[in-house]
Amino acid sequence: MKIAILGTRGIPNNYGGFEQCAEMLSAGLVAKGHNVTVYNPDFHPYKNNNYLGVSIKHIYSPQNKIGTSASNFIFDYLCLKDAIKEGYDIILELGLITAAPSIIFCRKKGNIIVTNLDGLEWKRAKWNPIVRFITRKLERFGVYFSNYIVADNIGIKNYVFEQYGKESEFIAYGAEKINIPNKSLISKYINVNEDYLLTIARLEPENNIELICDAYLLSDLQSPYYIIGNVNTTYGNFLIKKYKNSTIIFLGAIFNKDELDSFRYFSKLYIHGHSVGGTNPALLEAMTAKSFILCHDNKFNKSVIANGALYFDSIDSLKLIFNNSDIYHQKEKFVKENLESIEENYRWNIVVDKYENYFKRILNNK
Repeated sequence: MKIAILGTRGIPNNYGGFEQCAEMLSAGLVAKGHNVTVYNPDFHPYKNNNYLGVSIKHIYSPQNKIGTSASNFIFDYLCLKDAIKEGYDIILELGLITAAPSIIFCRKKGNIIVTNLDGLEWKRAKWNPIVRFITRKLERFGVYFSNYIVADNIGIKNYVFEQYGKESEFIAYGAEKINIPNKSLISKYINVNEDYLLTIARLEPENNIELICDAYLLSDLQSPYYIIGNVNTTYGNFLIKKYKNSTIIFLGAIFNKDELDSFRYFSKLYIHGHSVGGTNPALLEAMTAKSFILCHDNKFNKSVIANGALYFDSIDSLKLIFNNSDIYHQKEKFVKENLESIEENYRWNIVVDKYENYFKRILNNK
């Protein structure tokens, strides 16, 4: 098969979840004998035209001139326009919203566009009502005009059918194996000889960082709480100012995987506050690293971790968990269940096989 993967900030991954998906999926499909191209923005630091056998196309993005949000619409349009001209068997769009106008106006008969919806962008708290309205409309049109939809979470699959009456293919995100955790890797950031709480997340309102921090400060816990994520945002600056005179410590963005896995493994509690859809990579990574996880109570997280975590939905419910010293005997059971789930459902070889089989079914039914 000749396959194009669009919609990301490029490979090798130096940004986030969809980029990691593009990297692992493209390399995995190439290893199975397929011809795969990933579209990179021209600002990506990797300038070669091949990565692990994957062809790289460098496409102009005006991000440095007009900012990220607006430039993504232009970049997605230029990528899809080129991909349609190249005549790929399958065009996989990772992410829907900024690609939606391109899908509407660029698609042609004979091209097959498969779109991975990701989460529910219109629900993000950072958007004002006008942006939410526009984003939801883009979601509707993007779902309608895409030939096929991939949902990386059962909650998203159900949402697509309930909202739009359209079937989608459930293919989860993948999890990588971790190397042996090592305290020396994180000793430059923290005192590794004391217990600590941990969250790794983008500092966005829908990830409930403020709720977690407030519950922590109201609890009896004395262990420091470390938060890893880019603080150079308006909301990040707000959080730093609000909690500056406390044992909540913002470590900023850290990208080294071995360091992050060691942070997760040695944490006393890992708190996952994500609430807006999709199978979140950070949750899978915490499961893989044998973290004791406290999870925001929503259908998306529950469909991933099921009975492998304790759940909270408010400051009070999280504070009760923090103050309950009897919870820790459950860690061994949770870790066992989570590792079994990872091995059965979320390894990248499983994900690659599912995408390959899905693409084959699409072409057979064309």
